[in-house]
Amino acid sequence: MTLDELRAELAVLGEKPFRAVQIFDWLYKKRAARFEDFTSLPKPLREKLAARFSLGSLRLADQRSSPDGTTRYLFRLADGQHIESVLIPAGRRLTVCLSTQVGCKFACAFCASGRHGFKRNLAPAEIVGQVLALEAALGQDLTNYVFMGMGEPLDNWANVEKAIRIMNAPEGLAIAARRITVSTAGFVDAFDRLSALDLQINLSISLHAVTDRLRDRLMPINRRFPLEPLIEAAEAYVRRGGRLITLEYIVIRGVNDSLDDADGLAAIARRLRAKVNLIAYSRVEGAEFRTPSEPDMARFRRWLEERRVNALIRLSKGADIAAACGQLAGRFLEKAGTPPRPAGRKP
Repeated sequence: MTLDELRAELAVLGEKPFRAVQIFDWLYKKRAARFEDFTSLPKPLREKLAARFSLGSLRLADQRSSPDGTTRYLFRLADGQHIESVLIPAGRRLTVCLSTQVGCKFACAFCASGRHGFKRNLAPAEIVGQVLALEAALGQDLTNYVFMGMGEPLDNWANVEKAIRIMNAPEGLAIAARRITVSTAGFVDAFDRLSALDLQINLSISLHAVTDRLRDRLMPINRRFPLEPLIEAAEAYVRRGGRLITLEYIVIRGVNDSLDDADGLAAIARRLRAKVNLIAYSRVEGAEFRTPSEPDMARFRRWLEERRVNALIRLSKGADIAAACGQLAGRFLEKAGTPPRPAGRKP
């Protein structure tokens, strides 16, 4: 629950609103696991809470680490479904890639998340629970939070918004909005609601193609939200005060890496005043695409820079443990080369 929702629930119980802040403190600052541990609350209130609500944590089912420092976590949910989160270290940055759905509706051709279909949306508790579980396992705070795991965040916006508000609230996890990034494949219908959040979070658009014909093939969501309406919605988002947008572009050898593709991508990036993150395609079982070489990536970046676009090559870490961009599928790594690690202490 958000703080306001909790205040409303406490009013139903005949309790004062300030108790909500105390409960948030026990949940998100002290990380208490049982209502009986909320010792600053009167015993009758603790009993009311225990009778009306439940406290729980995600169950860590599997954990794999790559030599590059990336760690992939598989969580088992209460209904037996599984989701994945990825921890990505880079210098002083410790980024977590969060999932928002079990599976995905949109079945991008280069992505594993939708290959087994869509199961359901994650609840706010399951989204925030990924953060709590990882921080408990690591024994330290994370620095950056990206909604780029399984699922389309804007397709589950009501629950993602609640999770962000809990994460951002000073009484909650107190995470600065600028350390949070929401990624979308182009779910235009939720752009207005994203703006209404009125927080300086980062927006990243997974573009991956610069013509409707190719984007239809790679990303079926494009048939519902074609390129021009997507670009117009992104322009409107920036005009309404949103932070500048990042375009994510998975480079697939021989598919979207030509000079014409660079021309089209540069034109869109200049129109949106967006920077571009280039990501080499990571192999997904069942997809017949090819990964570009380092010289291929460098050449494509150079073409963009020659066209006055700020472009970076973002290393897609964790490919050896199926944790790279597009590889999350919510499953165990039966064929992985590394043995499973113990789950560690329970979050």
